[in-house]
Amino acid sequence: MGHWLDRNIIEPGKLPLLLALAAFVLTFLVTRAITRLIRAGKGPFGNVTSGELHIHHVVPGVVLTVVGGFGAVASGEEGAWPAIAAVVFGVGAGLVLDEFALVLHLDDVYWTEAGRKSVEAVVLTAALVGLLLAGFAPFGVNDLSQDELQNRAGAAASIGANFLFALIALSKGKARTAVFGVVIPLIALIGSVRLARPDSPWARRFYRRRPRARARSFLRAYRHDRRWSGPRRTVENWLGGRPDPTPRP
Repeated sequence: MGHWLDRNIIEPGKLPLLLALAAFVLTFLVTRAITRLIRAGKGPFGNVTSGELHIHHVVPGVVLTVVGGFGAVASGEEGAWPAIAAVVFGVGAGLVLDEFALVLHLDDVYWTEAGRKSVEAVVLTAALVGLLLAGFAPFGVNDLSQDELQNRAGAAASIGANFLFALIALSKGKARTAVFGVVIPLIALIGSVRLARPDSPWARRFYRRRPRARARSFLRAYRHDRRWSGPRRTVENWLGGRPDPTPRP
């Protein structure tokens, strides 16, 4: 284990990234545990307020992210400061993305159905950073040889093609595929050639006069959601807690 850590993490200079990821995941898990205790009225914890103002934990998260980010830039590559800055940044990022849905909606949707976006953002971020630690690089740069990297035109064309595949997948309503496709181009390629989701910009633009393609798109989206929505909700409930039931009108 120690040899693997030296060869794959410490020697390539990835230790700060590993520390940031560990701090990020641990902060999210601890934060969710505390907020679930507050929600249940258990434990010594409570909401932080200033007068009548409820201070969400995204606020200290932003502060820590800024401090950690600028600290990492200013610390150079020597000594313990890069590692310390990485931990501070990871803690801040964990607090911020735990309330990603609140920032997105500009409303306190933490325990609502919309609040699930926070859990999804955390999972996607952790998975992407894990891929970077495993040796992947954005847009397939790690797959290029030294000769291809020295050929600027060829490298630019390869990176541009991978970016285009990810963009097409995003326009087809496949956000997760596009995000992972940024790091693993094959995923973006598969997403770019498959049918678009019926509510995507691609479908609205290109399926308007293609009723068969539109029908196939609806059928495939229905089958995909029926198969995966249940397991995904189970995982999200386990990680982030079950959202409040939607009140009936």
